[in-house]
Amino acid sequence: MAEIKQSDSWTDMTVSTPATHPEYVVCIDNVGYPVSLELHKIYRTLPDADAIEPGDLRVIDESGEDYLFPAARFVSISPPERVRSSLQRAS
Repeated sequence: MAEIKQSDSWTDMTVSTPATHPEYVVCIDNVGYPVSLELHKIYRTLPDADAIEPGDLRVIDESGEDYLFPAARFVSISPPERVRSSLQRAS
C-alpha cells in the first residue's frame, strides 16, 4: 500500500509507491488527463509487471479500457470488504 508521509503542511506530503501491485487506487493528480482520469475517484488496476519497474500502473480508466499512467498520480487503498464487493460489481 502507498504510504503518505506528512509534514507540517499538506503541500509537503509525499507519496511512495509500493513495488507490489495495488488492486485499487485513488487518483490524486489528473493534470494532462482530465477526460481519462477523474480526480479523487477509485480506480481498479490490472497486474503488469513491466509497468511497475518504470513507475507506471495499468489502470482501467473512464472509457473502461486499461492504460498505463504514472503511479505517482495515484495512492493505493485497501477498501473495506463491503466497498470492495460493490466496486467489483460495478466493473
